[in-house]
Amino acid sequence: MKASEIRRQFLTYFESKGHAIVASSPVIPGDDPTLLFTNAGMNQFKDVFLGFDKRAYSRATTAQKCIRAGGKHNDLENVGYTARHHTFFEMLGNFSFGDYFKKDAIAYAWELLTTVFRLPADKLWVTVYAEDDEAYEIWNRQVGVPAERIVRIGDNKGARYASDNFWMMGDTGPCGPCTEIFYDHGPEIPGGPPGSPDEDGDRYIEIWNNVFMQFNRTEDGVMHPLPKPSVDTGMGLERIAAVLQGVHSNYEIDTFVALLAAAKAEVDAAGSGGCDPDSPSLKVIADHIRACTFVVVDGVIPSNAGRGYVLRRITRRAIRHGYKLGARRPFFHKLVGALVEQMGEAYPELRQHQQRAVEVLRLEEEGFFRTIAHGMEILEAALAGGATSIDGETAFKLHDTYGFPLDLTADVCRERGVSVDEAGFEAAMGRQREQARAAGKFKMAAGLAYGGPETRFQGYERLVQDDAQVVALYVDGSPVDEAPAGSDVVVVLDQTPFYAESGGQVGDTGELRNAVTRVLVEDTVKVQAAVSGHQGRVVEGTLRVGDRVGARVDAERRARTVRNHSATHLMHKALREVLGPHVQQKGSLVNAERTRFDFAHHAPMTEAQLREVEARVNAEILANADTQARVMPIDEAQKLGAMMLFGEKYGSEVRVLDIGGSRELCGGTHVRRTGDIGLFKIVAESGVAAGIRRVEAVTGDNALAYLQSLEHTVQQAAASLKAAPAELPARVVQLQEQLRALERELVAAKGRLASAQGDELAAAAVEVQGIRVLAARLDGADAKTLRDTLDKLKDKLKTAAIVLAAVDGGRVQLAAGVTADSTARVKAGELVNFVAQQVGGKGGGKADMAMAGGSDAGKLDAALASVRGWVAERLG
Repeated sequence: MKASEIRRQFLTYFESKGHAIVASSPVIPGDDPTLLFTNAGMNQFKDVFLGFDKRAYSRATTAQKCIRAGGKHNDLENVGYTARHHTFFEMLGNFSFGDYFKKDAIAYAWELLTTVFRLPADKLWVTVYAEDDEAYEIWNRQVGVPAERIVRIGDNKGARYASDNFWMMGDTGPCGPCTEIFYDHGPEIPGGPPGSPDEDGDRYIEIWNNVFMQFNRTEDGVMHPLPKPSVDTGMGLERIAAVLQGVHSNYEIDTFVALLAAAKAEVDAAGSGGCDPDSPSLKVIADHIRACTFVVVDGVIPSNAGRGYVLRRITRRAIRHGYKLGARRPFFHKLVGALVEQMGEAYPELRQHQQRAVEVLRLEEEGFFRTIAHGMEILEAALAGGATSIDGETAFKLHDTYGFPLDLTADVCRERGVSVDEAGFEAAMGRQREQARAAGKFKMAAGLAYGGPETRFQGYERLVQDDAQVVALYVDGSPVDEAPAGSDVVVVLDQTPFYAESGGQVGDTGELRNAVTRVLVEDTVKVQAAVSGHQGRVVEGTLRVGDRVGARVDAERRARTVRNHSATHLMHKALREVLGPHVQQKGSLVNAERTRFDFAHHAPMTEAQLREVEARVNAEILANADTQARVMPIDEAQKLGAMMLFGEKYGSEVRVLDIGGSRELCGGTHVRRTGDIGLFKIVAESGVAAGIRRVEAVTGDNALAYLQSLEHTVQQAAASLKAAPAELPARVVQLQEQLRALERELVAAKGRLASAQGDELAAAAVEVQGIRVLAARLDGADAKTLRDTLDKLKDKLKTAAIVLAAVDGGRVQLAAGVTADSTARVKAGELVNFVAQQVGGKGGGKADMAMAGGSDAGKLDAALASVRGWVAERLG
């Protein structure tokens, strides 16, 4: 039974039992920034189990894509060396949300395994939590499993409710006992039954886990029965496929057999010439192409942080194993097609995004192949001579210079029985971070010692605050009680309309003033998370702590900044719609002039894509919809689908901004209606790092000024070409064709000149011991003309050594040629270098043809005159 058929039968069986078949969620949890990857079937139902979400069904079944390659569940180092470890796997599951419980869950599992899949009942063992008498009785009396094949698993290390057979989401929350089903692979495989001293062997393999969530554990450790106990089960498709296909290793099932064959073919084609088909490295590659492709398809690209870093680690680990097998050029990305062939029917997103996955992995692979050889040389040198460990500095150099993640270096070392000084690596990494920090330019407000109240921000509603009080004052980083005119200061107020730089939006400028004092505010920054520092200069009077001042924001600058910030949200949404959900914000800068938005994407945007993004944003602007900002608990924001950035830290309450069709968490200032943005125009698109693109855009009056400037440029160009603006493209094409025609005529003319000059020059050749020698100037000729003339002279002179020279703008260009019958006695590379050294240059090349240059044209004639003597000396 193929894996695809097992998957289908599992889902069909539970559908027949009243379960809704629910599609797999992405491997990137869209509403849970605390979870690196989807690692279990229950992840997408977490809020249902917690009671925060209700579905139209109370029973569900899924085949869930899972990744375990980072965080708590990290099997990376074992992949390829064991029979059942994977970075990517499929979890088959059935779920009850307050519907059926232990009796039905156990009966379903047993019926599916023994009746549908026809596994021998005497090959199945079960475990139950030591105190779960109910589950034990169901297995023994109702199902009929003999007592000797039911194992009670007790508390782990004496800690109550810390057993392998007691599942907990965390220290608090839903939890409950488990019952697991094991398959006995037979006495020829070493290992004992679960709960025995030899349980870690491979004979008895867990194939299914049924979790019975029946308690809610509170902070005091008390277990309170849930009003609606639930069921969460999971069975690894790869494990059950191995059982049903009669093989012991997951890597022997049909899906992996096909991927291993494809991996071997590509590695062989990339240089190995015929690698060992049983190599663990092939298993690594076959496993990793699944994880990498699904992660890319679900929206991640390789980077140096978060999920992108895990993807980079897995990809480079696969490449390194290919390199170990002999691959010397990119091969890994070519396996995407083989994966799509195996799993594209079950997961249509693979087919839909196949080309993007190929391109993303190709770019990452090509980049790593440019450095892997040098990195491996350094690593091999460090391992030479029987070294027992790699020092932290070497490991850091491999990471920092050659892109070897620490665990990749550790992977290579583990194969040799060598350890890595991880503490030394972290110390080197820490020093680099400190150096980067020291090199950065910090705001005046950074690091100020402040212990006063938080600043009340009033800038969402107003741009003028009439009665703010100075609560702290700093000059040169030190607190002062007063600051006279001419002082550069940081002022902290009890309340302010000034927005402090945050979330990519620049800080406000403006002024603080009262009857006797005026401060020009040049920037507003955060002294602390909720404390704003007004950075500027006292230009009139003396400012004192305790003074009352009016605070006035530069309204025009704020308005322009606000337009750009609001447009950024609309652009982010449009980019995801046009390019795909993998687009993730990687940085932004919003000021009064423009918005600059960095995002994850693997290729430059096309002109059509840029136009489509512009059209979508401007359509939102024309709709003139109200903007709405709400402060709410973060879990409520998650339910509303507000976009959150992975890796960002959010408080218990967040500000949710709805603008047009965009919903994101944002604390910045925005327009009241989308129409206030006026106009949106993209002015630049570029790459700023591997897999990171940057779009810059302008809005409002800045957009109008940009378009007017373009129009002026077009009109000037049209006038210069004596054409109407609409005729410019055709006129430019016409000029290009004329230019190409003239270039062709020039090349032909130079060829005719070279031919004519060749006839004249040939007559000047002199014979030296059977070889005709010629050294002459051909001023005004370019390199191609020199080479063409050289070839014609060699044809005419038959047996010859020739040097031609040209001077252009004080620079000397040299070409030397020797006919094939004479290269054994005279080398063109040596000849041209002899001449070049006399005119302040050097050169070389092949025995029959060589080029060189020089900077001293005044010595050229003497150098050419010396050629005859040099040839005579060579001929001896």
